[in-house]
Amino acid sequence: MLRTHTCGELRTDHIGQQATLCGWVDTYRDHSGILFVDLRDRYGKTQVVFSPQSGPQTLAVAKTLRAEYVIAVTGTVAARPEGTENRNLATGRIELRAEKLEVLNRSRTPPFQPGAKELPSEETRLRYRYLDLRRQPMQEAMLLRHRMIKLIRDYFDELGFVDVETPMLGRSTPEGARDYLVPSRVHPGTFFALPQSPQLYKQILMIAGYDRYVQVARCFRDEDLRADRQPEFTQLDLEMSFVQPGDVMDVIDGLMARLAGQLLGLELQLPLPRMTYDEAMQRYGHDAPDLRFGLELVDVTDVARECPFQVFRAAAESGGRVRGLNAKAAASRYSRKGIDELTQYVVEDFGAQGLAWFKVDAEGQLASPIAKNFEPGQLARMAQRFDARPGDLLLLVAGPWDLTCRALAGLRRRLGRELNLYDPKQMHFSWIVEFPMFAYDEQQGGWTAMHHPFTAPRPQDLPLLKDDPGKCRAQAYDLVINGVEAGGGTIRIHDTDLQQEVFRLLGIDAQRAQERFGFLLEALQYGAPPHGGIALGIDRLVMLFGRLDNIRDCIAFPKTQRATDLMTGAPSEVDVAQLKELGIRIDR
Repeated sequence: MLRTHTCGELRTDHIGQQATLCGWVDTYRDHSGILFVDLRDRYGKTQVVFSPQSGPQTLAVAKTLRAEYVIAVTGTVAARPEGTENRNLATGRIELRAEKLEVLNRSRTPPFQPGAKELPSEETRLRYRYLDLRRQPMQEAMLLRHRMIKLIRDYFDELGFVDVETPMLGRSTPEGARDYLVPSRVHPGTFFALPQSPQLYKQILMIAGYDRYVQVARCFRDEDLRADRQPEFTQLDLEMSFVQPGDVMDVIDGLMARLAGQLLGLELQLPLPRMTYDEAMQRYGHDAPDLRFGLELVDVTDVARECPFQVFRAAAESGGRVRGLNAKAAASRYSRKGIDELTQYVVEDFGAQGLAWFKVDAEGQLASPIAKNFEPGQLARMAQRFDARPGDLLLLVAGPWDLTCRALAGLRRRLGRELNLYDPKQMHFSWIVEFPMFAYDEQQGGWTAMHHPFTAPRPQDLPLLKDDPGKCRAQAYDLVINGVEAGGGTIRIHDTDLQQEVFRLLGIDAQRAQERFGFLLEALQYGAPPHGGIALGIDRLVMLFGRLDNIRDCIAFPKTQRATDLMTGAPSEVDVAQLKELGIRIDR
């Protein structure tokens, strides 16, 4: 080894000992011919002192050092002079008094300093990712990810799960997002697909009798990206035989308790709370509600149906809803301009027609420009329904059910943040269960799967598949952490006839089902056990446990929102010879 210790290792116990450190020059200061260098590696920082006692040659080389030079320094560990200790550093009570210096590699002037407090643009960080990864917060995120995956593997090993790798090159199947396709040179005109998930393979493993499967799996989806999505991502994938939804959720409850305890020092109360999809939409307008704060939605459609205010009345009479929330003690917080900004938010971001509001005055009366459109009794009923108190701010949206859900859920999140209704360091874990099996696609005029086509309906809802599919509930469950869907799972269909019936409802005819899923349908006829599982997004888990705002900050080499790698320049053009060998011609 070139070094005897890391840059975060030396303590007062080492005083008087010789040590050799290797690392990057973080900062350097020249004080009247004595040079102080903070030497950094991923373990920490150590102050190195170059003085005349270091020798003229060593001191001369030290004066050529610049930020991000890679050096090896040998010297004697000494106590820092009294009054110069740095209590913010684990090594802050000692320094290395240099006797020998070797420059292992020089650095150009970096576009940004990894130790600087001011961050450059994200584009610059991604372009020079190797410099960005030297920053302490990035290294902490990568170490958190490492520790999390280690804990995950150990936990599932203790429970008897078998880690099985599934193929990267598979068959293209319609599972929602676009596939990334890989042309086959050996079979011209045909393509492999990179896995959107190991869904079909893990079901096959259950049919094969492996009973408990787990994998830290790489997945790929060619979809339009959002801030919290990547074209390639990592998920914790698992499947179990002979289980019901509660069995899978219990296993994940234990995992979350293990991770929260080991990584955050938090003790979770198990089982984690569970809420049905219908209840979540009624109370919070979203299927992944942030339960760190209340601010529940209130439905006043019955009052609106009787009032003269045309906007409310029209929405109620047309089958829509009038719903809102009570921002407690927030009337003074939002001026008319502030309310206009909230109105613009729900209109532009969620398509609402507007935002009605009432402030509760000192006498408990609802005050608003639209108050004159209501009878006193109607205002009193609304005040009672919202549990209105002096100083409260009532905000309401009228329109179709889905629109009120979207707009008020977004408004609720914004108010929770702006009004500091929760501690950002707080963690809340919960389950949302009993999702609808299907959603109706107005554009295509047919049913789509809420989760995926292999989800089993609740046994008591089986008759609804033929009578009323929209009311059929699935054996589905999502893990929600701080208002973010951390993962989702279902009990799978293990009966061929039922699987074909679900395909039919989804518009997948027998021929297409055989072409795309024939191997699964055949396997189900060879003694498939009841089975189910879940997939958790590891990138999201690290983001949430690390209390990070951006999922790209917990991925070593992420893509931009346009699915490009700024560091390597991917995707890129390839040689014409490669395309010819694959039988591909580019039409521009």
